[in-house]
Amino acid sequence: MAYRILIVDDESSLQNMVSGILNQAGYETTSALTCAQALEQFRAAPPDAVLLDINLPDGDGFSLFGKLRESRDVPVLFLSARDEDADRLQGLGLGADDYITKPFLPQELLLRLRSVLRRVYREDAPSARLGDLEIDWGRSIVRRGGEETALTAKEFTLLKKLWDARGNIVTIDALCAALWDGPLVGYENTLMVHIRRLREKIEPDPSHPNYLLTVRGLGYRLSREGTR
Repeated sequence: MAYRILIVDDESSLQNMVSGILNQAGYETTSALTCAQALEQFRAAPPDAVLLDINLPDGDGFSLFGKLRESRDVPVLFLSARDEDADRLQGLGLGADDYITKPFLPQELLLRLRSVLRRVYREDAPSARLGDLEIDWGRSIVRRGGEETALTAKEFTLLKKLWDARGNIVTIDALCAALWDGPLVGYENTLMVHIRRLREKIEPDPSHPNYLLTVRGLGYRLSREGTR
């Protein structure tokens, strides 16, 4: 299957370059120069992932990200020249799946896009149980009482990492390394945001978690109780 990628950037030359890189790698691409065009493309031909710039002529990528996620929980990678830590942490804190700064190497873009797509779109993967919650690894969703909730790529990766080590502590550094490449400085607060959002999806009472437990000063642990 050829994944369809929506490229949102106000520079047509960069759009063409990224589109060429992705097309050569076997992806289908659509492009948008503005927030309005991006929303129109997103609804007309739903993409499998979005590459999203922050500075757009009729708005900003952070606000557009929220509108896209209201419609569908699609993987989003910010692709921006804004390399300040505050911008990177804001993008990741919103729930983006990655943040790539310009300029970038074509191979870096492909590797990081492939990594996100592999996490989200898994085929023939088994399901698991966490109490009364069913985890569908293949579709990256959780199901309770017939109600389905989609996991973001980051939430899926966190849950899988904790599931594989259930009953044992997974350190903050190990979780950050699973979610992001490169230096881990500055990611702890963003990790806490993803943990909180994951708890909202898997815990009956997120304020008093039974399964995803905090081990102060070390990391987190997924209880083995009720798992199969």
